[in-house]
Amino acid sequence: MGPDSKIGLFLYNGNEYLEAHYAAFKMRGVPINVNYRYMDEELWYLLDNSDAEALVFHSSLGDRVERVRERLPKLKLLIEVDDGGAGQVPVARRYEEALASNVPMPRITRSESDIYMMYTGGTTGMPKGVMYDMGSLTQSFAQLGLPMLGLAAPTEATDMAPLVKGIIDAGGGLISMPCAPLMHGTGVWLGAMIPQLGGAAVVTLQSRSLDPDEVLRTVQNESVTNMTIVGDAFAKPIIRAIDAAAAAGTPYDLSQLKMIVSSGVMWTAEVKEQLLDRIEHVILVDAIGSSEGSMGSSISMKGVPPSTAKFTQSPTTKVFMDDGSEVTPGSDQVGMVAAGGMVPLGYFKDQEKSARTFRTIGGLRYSFPGDMAMVAADGSLILLGRGSQVINSGGEKIFPEEVEEAVKRVAGVQDCLVVGVADEKFGQAVTAVASLADGATVTEADVIAGVKHDLAAFKAPKRVVFVAQVPRAPNGKADYGTTKQLANDALGLGH
Repeated sequence: MGPDSKIGLFLYNGNEYLEAHYAAFKMRGVPINVNYRYMDEELWYLLDNSDAEALVFHSSLGDRVERVRERLPKLKLLIEVDDGGAGQVPVARRYEEALASNVPMPRITRSESDIYMMYTGGTTGMPKGVMYDMGSLTQSFAQLGLPMLGLAAPTEATDMAPLVKGIIDAGGGLISMPCAPLMHGTGVWLGAMIPQLGGAAVVTLQSRSLDPDEVLRTVQNESVTNMTIVGDAFAKPIIRAIDAAAAAGTPYDLSQLKMIVSSGVMWTAEVKEQLLDRIEHVILVDAIGSSEGSMGSSISMKGVPPSTAKFTQSPTTKVFMDDGSEVTPGSDQVGMVAAGGMVPLGYFKDQEKSARTFRTIGGLRYSFPGDMAMVAADGSLILLGRGSQVINSGGEKIFPEEVEEAVKRVAGVQDCLVVGVADEKFGQAVTAVASLADGATVTEADVIAGVKHDLAAFKAPKRVVFVAQVPRAPNGKADYGTTKQLANDALGLGH
């Protein structure tokens, strides 16, 4: 294997994930993130689509690997990280043995045009590999991360190492902890790659799902300075754990924690305020973006009122109407968000989708991930949600995220996703699937009335389905497919 060889990472969080990830970079290869929830056909599809030549996997996932490996003729090497269930793939090499039996690879000259890929989760079809060139990606990461340390990003790559040495020598090194899976951009970019570019150490958690007490205990024990989460789905359990520890007389020491970064889903103003009430010195960074590009951010601190879904646009971000004209600030026009600046090269093996998503307007190249937004009079971005999830009810377009935030403001509601289900009268009926806080009693009428207090009546749910847990992926992102299935089942509508 050599330059451009694809190396699959079918791993939970852990040091081995980052070691294998950077090992691929060192040999000018391409690390391929593989969702550890994937079963046989999904695993086969992604490894086949990416042309993977090697796979590093946790042994507990080995049964799936063994069932598909013979259908992957390009796969030359399998390396097993032992986490129980070792030996399910007889041809696999053991990770620790591979390290012990090989000397470190010599340094080689790499190219800024080397390709890097991040596979998207496939919310609008099968997963796609978003391609970047390493030079632009690294420069973009420096421009995002170094200002957080009060430093300007260097213009020359050769200036990066001396700059980082200065940070470390001055005692300014960070300790970053990604709570989100490293297999997703939020975890590996915001939690590892960007901090490590600035010289940070990275602490990885051991639990396979969010354990808020483990999170807080690790922040305390490892003096974590930066933490990466995914919106309310992570923040709410952490807040409950902070309160429970304080009530038990064993509060966590979070004095070293400087910053909490979130991306991937909306992070409500109320939850931000609750965190700032408990960790007054921390800075909250709400980043809006996707695998296809960064669009803006919102920063909250104690004494500065936080907001939901309102972001300071990146200088290269625009909002365009269908005719290619820009949305007028302060108007009620809704357009599609376009991320400029560091725009991916395209989707791997999908020229048609690449042409739709990455377009040139006015001589500049933009990425259109599918997010819809308005622009406030002050130029800030008001995010409405993904166009692919929009509900058409009685001729009105309704963005689920806006309704979800209103439902979550109803006292006693823990979490919520909103979908459109088939309806004879409206075409699609807005339906909320909600979970409740322990001991809370909330009725369908309570939820509908609460939403109508905040939003236009036509946006309020026609029906509310209560569930024990709202369907979300391990990274906190909405699972709208399962949510719609739950709503249809509860309402007797079939699939």
